Amino acid sequence: MSLEKDLQRWVDAQLIDTAAADRISQFEKQTRQERLRWPAVMAIAFGVILLCAGILLFVAAHWENLSPGQRFALVVGMVAIFHIAAGFSASRVPAMGTGLHFAGSVALGAGVFLSGQIFNLQEHWPGGILLWAAGAVIAWLVLRQWPQALLASVQIPAWLCSEWSVATDRYQGAWQITAQAVALLAILYFSVPQRAAHRHLRAGLMWIGCFALLPSIAVLFWLSDTGGSSGERLPAWLLVIGYGAAYIPTLGIAIVARRRNAIPIVLAAVWVLVLGLIGHRSRSDPRVISYLWLAVGACGLCYWGVLRNRKLFINFGTVIFALDVIVFFFSDVLDKLGRSEGLILMGILFLALGWVLYRVRGDLLARIAPSEARE
Repeated sequence: MSLEKDLQRWVDAQLIDTAAADRISQFEKQTRQERLRWPAVMAIAFGVILLCAGILLFVAAHWENLSPGQRFALVVGMVAIFHIAAGFSASRVPAMGTGLHFAGSVALGAGVFLSGQIFNLQEHWPGGILLWAAGAVIAWLVLRQWPQALLASVQIPAWLCSEWSVATDRYQGAWQITAQAVALLAILYFSVPQRAAHRHLRAGLMWIGCFALLPSIAVLFWLSDTGGSSGERLPAWLLVIGYGAAYIPTLGIAIVARRRNAIPIVLAAVWVLVLGLIGHRSRSDPRVISYLWLAVGACGLCYWGVLRNRKLFINFGTVIFALDVIVFFFSDVLDKLGRSEGLILMGILFLALGWVLYRVRGDLLARIAPSEARE
């Protein structure tokens, strides 16, 4: 009511016209409704998660007591019930329908693997992930809902990584290529432009990238070139296939979707490739050049944030740079000093690093325009 009175007072004072007052009032009402929806959306999301967990626990507890026919009927019914319930509730509570459809897509994965166990199908576990991903893609094509697209964006790379793992199980160094693929894909998801169109899907991809970025870089940074049941090196033809599958799809998606704005992704691919090539392969600690290259990537991420008006890039770049310096100090400097000298130097380092990063981060954030990102 206070807003309506203020708008009328501004109209009477001829500060704004009636049309502008109506637009402001409509905008505030829509914003207020979206804010009020969040508690309900969160409640539905947690309800779906708890429902799926409870059903899975119930099935696991009684699985041994069921016959094969009962097991298969339970698996099929578990998937069907969620989608049927979603169809009835979608017209009244759209968020409820979306959540139940997503639960049905998640239950499909459990159904695929449990069906393989019931009928003693030939073991090739990446095929189960492929069927699950195909189900998510079909569900997205039919429903056009963002949770299925988000699920497929995780399952398809997981299927490729699992197929690569099975195909190169006896070779040494295959996980290096997997780590590079995951790191580059995490950067692609992390940097997805946040626009009004498909904003839920974009936000979901961004959060997946946020959670996967630091662990994927850490795995790539510390990865040792060991493993493989036979210790053999990867053949040349497998190296070509592996690197092609790790880089070409991600770069292709970036170029098609972002066009000129895909240049940072191409530079990120070069950075990931170089980090994988210069990373440690024989000792227990990375070489100094790896720390320097990681610092270069952190600075590049901050610069990218300034160019695209993304505070998130600057924050993550600052965190990566700080972790790089701290890990280098603990792994290569601290053990060469005495206990007291190490503690004193560590205190000075933390104080200086905190002050420098605070000033630099503040200066970078000050350069960001208040407008939205230009991607």
